[in-house]
Amino acid sequence: MVKARTVGVAMDYSATSKSALRWALDNLIGSGDTIIVIHVLSPKSDPTNKLLFEDTGSPLIPLEEFKEVNVCKKYGLNPDPEVLDLLDTFSKTKDAKVRAKIYWGDAREKLCDSVKDLKLDSIVVGSRGLGIIKRLLLGSVSNYVVQNATCPVTVVKGPPSSKLLN
Repeated sequence: MVKARTVGVAMDYSATSKSALRWALDNLIGSGDTIIVIHVLSPKSDPTNKLLFEDTGSPLIPLEEFKEVNVCKKYGLNPDPEVLDLLDTFSKTKDAKVRAKIYWGDAREKLCDSVKDLKLDSIVVGSRGLGIIKRLLLGSVSNYVVQNATCPVTVVKGPPSSKLLN
């Protein structure tokens, strides 16, 4: 019997993060596993619940609650309906649990912190495909996570075209 896994997927609703989610759902998540969609918002954002959870991040939010507009607004999110539909369909057909977690701060550090905080078995991140110069100047979230996370990391390249989830 295979142990159920907990897999984190970094999500900012960009094409690359949607590709990472699709890849994780198609290739990594199985029956009984838990997928945690991890959002990292700017520390400058000021949603209602930030003061309560700024240091630890939000509590884990079940998919059913996360789909409610008012819940997302409390955390400063405007989720993509297409992503929510994909997660809902997947959770029902594959018998996998879906949760969301929101952090505020530097995405690189918070994604690495989430590995320990959420006891992740693996984390999946998208890659924007920055060139060498941009990567040096801007820094690469995916590269930082690969170098510093304490669990296996999968980096998924973004779609070659505007094709997002299909």
